Amino acid sequence: MATSMQAAATLMQPANFAVPGRAVLPLRSLSKSFGFEPATSRLTCSLHSDLKELAVKCTDAAKIAGFALATSALVVSGANAEGVPKRLTYDEIQSKTYLEVKGTGTANQCPTIEGGVDGFAFKSGKYNAKKLCLEPTSFTVKAEGVNKNAPPDFQKTKLMTRLTYTLDEIEGPLEVSSDGKLTFTEKDGIDYAAVTVQLPGGERVPFLFTVKQLVASGTPESFSGDFLVPSYRGSSFLDPKGRGGSTGYDNAVALPAGGRGDEEELEKENIKNTASSTGKITLRVTQSKPETGELIGVFESLQPSDTDLGSKAPKDVKIQGIWYAQLES
Repeated sequence: MATSMQAAATLMQPANFAVPGRAVLPLRSLSKSFGFEPATSRLTCSLHSDLKELAVKCTDAAKIAGFALATSALVVSGANAEGVPKRLTYDEIQSKTYLEVKGTGTANQCPTIEGGVDGFAFKSGKYNAKKLCLEPTSFTVKAEGVNKNAPPDFQKTKLMTRLTYTLDEIEGPLEVSSDGKLTFTEKDGIDYAAVTVQLPGGERVPFLFTVKQLVASGTPESFSGDFLVPSYRGSSFLDPKGRGGSTGYDNAVALPAGGRGDEEELEKENIKNTASSTGKITLRVTQSKPETGELIGVFESLQPSDTDLGSKAPKDVKIQGIWYAQLES
């Protein structure tokens, strides 16, 4: 009996749960943080107390101690959790090695600039824009809502592909007229990326994020233009039934030519369409640094999604994000 009483009294002592490399978390402070206010720090037991009452008190003490230990573990794990990596400048990114960048998410981010001025501060003239980077921060798709009879609207999506959607190393001539207007023509670079997102209802929407053959003009506060959106799949792609745009069967093997294979509802499945479509993007300059030739801004792009080689109607995809570029005279 004396041994049991000593163990119970020891259990109810204010405990300190130490985690290597972390601050000590007292049980009393944790209890107060979560709404527990212990009446006393010690359990005074009498040899004449009822054994059943003692067992209940000891059980409650064990629950509090276990809760404190679990809470301390959550605090430590939260402190170790990694968030979004800090956005770096172009020079900082170039100074890092492959292993320092690998797995951090930095490779999918556009650089930022330190200092500089707000708006566009470059003189009129002809420049060559290089290192143009477009980093999406939001993908929304126009589709019917989950609720019944809800009108079509742009809905938030969940990214299903890896963090490889940023366009980079894009270049082309940029002309600044005497009245301050800009004209940019895209010529080369990593100007497309295959992306798949998922709607709240579970439908997955693949599309090709791109700015191919972009010609944008306007003021630094808003210059926009159209661009080419190639087919998500090429003409040599074969569907599960062996049909393709430039190769493969003319129709499904089980549907002979001249029969059901030429019916109107199956025509769009048999005749593959790899035609390109168009999208539109609007860019705005938010900050520039003439001494280094750098500028950053935001953009909003509207383009169609994949059509599965013409068998599905495309959906409108709105892409918002930030961009970075360097200008050379």
